[in-house]
Amino acid sequence: MRPTPLFSGILYFALGIIFTILAVRDVQINGEWGILTYLFVLIATFDIGNGIKLFHFHFKLKTLQNGRKNNS
Repeated sequence: MRPTPLFSGILYFALGIIFTILAVRDVQINGEWGILTYLFVLIATFDIGNGIKLFHFHFKLKTLQNGRKNNS
């Protein structure tokens, strides 16, 4: 069974939040920004961006499906 865009969006968004938390914790522990912190922030940015894109796709798909049902 294929995952829906909404489920994938939630997963990506959750991973983005986790990587953001990891980045903040890394700065708190080390006291400075290291390469690992930048990597966490980069991954979090991509994950949150993909999550938002999938949310938008899900709602656009639902709107198109509802439009077809009403026109038939």
